[in-house]
Amino acid sequence: MIQSAIPHYKVDALLRRDDIDRYDDRENIRCNLIEMYDRLMAFVAKHLPDKFFLERDQRISLRDKIFREIASNILIHREYTNAYPSSLIIYKDKVESKNANRPHVYRQLFPDSFEPFPKNPHIAQIFTLMGRSEELGTGLRNVYKYTKDYSGSDNIQFLEEDIFITRVPLVPDVVDNVIDNVVDNVVDNENKIIELLKHNNRYSASKMASLLGLTSRTVQRYLSQLQQQKRIERFGSTRSGYWKIIKK
Repeated sequence: MIQSAIPHYKVDALLRRDDIDRYDDRENIRCNLIEMYDRLMAFVAKHLPDKFFLERDQRISLRDKIFREIASNILIHREYTNAYPSSLIIYKDKVESKNANRPHVYRQLFPDSFEPFPKNPHIAQIFTLMGRSEELGTGLRNVYKYTKDYSGSDNIQFLEEDIFITRVPLVPDVVDNVIDNVVDNVVDNENKIIELLKHNNRYSASKMASLLGLTSRTVQRYLSQLQQQKRIERFGSTRSGYWKIIKK
C-alpha cells in the first residue's frame, strides 16, 4: 500500500569500508517506519562496535545514543513527496546519512544555536512516545555530546539544506582496536574490569557483574586471573576493602 502511494519510499543502508565504489554490504529497506527504524539500528549494530563507556555509575551504549538520533532523523524529518533516495552509509572514517528535506534555514546546525523545527510533527510525536527518539533538539545535542568519546573526534556535521546531510566521524584506529578487543572476549572483559576499577576501586564483584552483563562467578574468575597476572591487588576485607591497579 505504501509503495503504491509513494514508489520511492525506501532507505538504503550501505557498508563501504573496502569497496567504496559499490558496497561490502547492503540492505534495501522497504517497510513501515517502525520496522524501518529497527532495521537501520540493526544494520548499525552489525557493522559498528559499541565502545565500553560509563556515565556516573551506569553503563550506556554510546553507539545507540548517537545513531538512534541519526536513524530517527532520516525517518521523522524526511520530505516524503521528494523522490531523492534516503541513505545511511558506513565508511571507514565516517557515517553519512542523506534524505530529502524541506529546510527551515540553510546552514549547519550546532547545539548552542539550534532552534527545533518539526518537519513531520505527527511522526515525531509517535516516535517520541515510543521512546525511539528524544524530545526535539535533545537528540542532536546527544550526538555532539557523545561522539568525541565514541570515535575520538568531534568533527560532526548536521547540514540543513534541500538535502539534509549528517556526518558522524569514525577514527579507523579506534574502531579497529575496539573490534580487535571484541574478538578476544577474555581480554575485552579483563580490560573492562580494569576500567571499572579505575572508576571506583571499591566496586564489588556483583556490582561489576551487573554493569558488564556477566555473572558474579565469571567476574570473580576474571579478578583471579588479573591478580595472577599481577595487574591488580586486593587490600582489606571483602566488605570494606579495595582494589589497587598495579599494571593497566
